[in-house]
Amino acid sequence: MNLYKLHNKPETLYGYEQQYKLPEVAYENAMSNQGRLPALEPYIIKDPAYAYLYARDIIKGRFPVAEQYIMKDPDWTYWYARDIIKGRWIEAERYIMKDPEYAYYYAADIIKGRFIEAEPVIMTDPKYAYRYALKIIKGRWLEAEPVIMADPEWAYQYALKIIKGRWLEAEPFIMTDPVWWSEYKDDIIKG
Repeated sequence: MNLYKLHNKPETLYGYEQQYKLPEVAYENAMSNQGRLPALEPYIIKDPAYAYLYARDIIKGRFPVAEQYIMKDPDWTYWYARDIIKGRWIEAERYIMKDPEYAYYYAADIIKGRFIEAEPVIMTDPKYAYRYALKIIKGRWLEAEPVIMADPEWAYQYALKIIKGRWLEAEPFIMTDPVWWSEYKDDIIKG
């Protein structure tokens, strides 16, 4: 939020002269200008979110000078690869594979298949390990099952949609949550 826009006399506020050094303010000025503002780009690139937005909304394409900053944030790396590059961003994969959520989304939406190098990280999160097994592997993911079974919700989902039946090894974990145990009994055990 740009507080300078809300003040009657913004020039009297502390930092008014320096406001354009803030990535958000620099980006907003570019949006108001409806075009590139090269003098403000060194400030915009310091924040991966605003660098991505600037590439998407102003440049409408790649922003090479900002890529070294964007790629270090798995969240914005995913969005940049999906919306700007529109494909794999090989140089940034070593960063995106550090986050189970965005490594999963990258595999699903960009690679459209297995992201082998990221699997050890994806399998650390029960939710994304389950989703990866369901959407990418399209079957059981034995290496991730110990992590998935430890979470009652995702163990239930895994049993229902992937195993399509009882998952005896996971039942002691699912039992620890009354809601998911009830769902499991109703939908899988049927009793």
